[in-house]
Amino acid sequence: MNVLVVGGAGYIGSHMVWLLAQRGARVVTLDNLSSGHRDAVLAGQFVHGDIADRNLLDRLFRSQRFDAVMHFASCIQVGESSREPIKYYQNNVVNTLNLLNAMHAHGVGRFIFSSTAAVFGEPEYVPIDEMHRREPINPYGRTKLMIEQALADYDAAYGLKSVCLRYFNAAGAHPEGLLGERHEPETHLIPLVLQVASGRRPHVTVFGRDYDTPDGTCIRDYVHVLDLAEAHWLALLQLMDGAGSAAYNLGNGSGFSVQEVIGATQRICRREIPVRDGPRRDGDPARLVADATLAGSLLDWTPLYPDIETIIAHAWDWERRMHPVSELLRSLLEPT
Repeated sequence: MNVLVVGGAGYIGSHMVWLLAQRGARVVTLDNLSSGHRDAVLAGQFVHGDIADRNLLDRLFRSQRFDAVMHFASCIQVGESSREPIKYYQNNVVNTLNLLNAMHAHGVGRFIFSSTAAVFGEPEYVPIDEMHRREPINPYGRTKLMIEQALADYDAAYGLKSVCLRYFNAAGAHPEGLLGERHEPETHLIPLVLQVASGRRPHVTVFGRDYDTPDGTCIRDYVHVLDLAEAHWLALLQLMDGAGSAAYNLGNGSGFSVQEVIGATQRICRREIPVRDGPRRDGDPARLVADATLAGSLLDWTPLYPDIETIIAHAWDWERRMHPVSELLRSLLEPT
């Protein structure tokens, strides 16, 4: 298979490029490096460019025949999407439609899309299955839903087959330390807590302790980044076998609270994690947990790393590898 991975220099995309190469696929990565890292692309051909550039896309699709396209190049910060909606509608909607139009023009008919649990909005029930109503409450979620809807229309009109994979909370790192999270700025809980453990941050902030959960902090479903990549691989095989378009929720089906994540990190890192309390953030539901039964039954997807301890341990190995000096200084400054 010859696969184009858009955004393959980013967190999830780079793990996908690595996995595709391990499975024998030929991979081309297209990334503008606005948030990705060139050294994270561990296999295949790299093309530095943007999906906003139709001329570049036309040259790329003319240069070789792709069996499928995987799309990871989205803006993903919920809060920023409310402050800068232009950025999100331009990149996540307009630029993605530019990519789809180029695919259609060049006869590429298989597409795997990184969607999100944010398409559901405030949950009416938990765990959330694919039948849950989709009413996003922020521009990020709305842009993702718009592309899901566009894909249904492109299938009906042009026969473009797609699989939308709705991530809950991607987390963890490559088990051998090859890849991991490198967001700037970092907004995800687990790497933020680990930055405190390694001495790169003085504390972690807990936003709200009065939610309707056992310990009062928000509960989220954390899914290992390589398990997400495996789901993409299975979706690709499904499309290559002639399956129709589909959408799947991806999570472990069990949630962990912010306080539980902090506690697990303290046990794994053997470090005290200073905590400060902050106010609730707008749009933070108390619980977001996936029902991934459909992915299990139709994709034959079973997470290999479902427990939070393993997810944190892999991310901790990555943090120490990337910032050994900070971790060493932290250990030297701690009382014996």
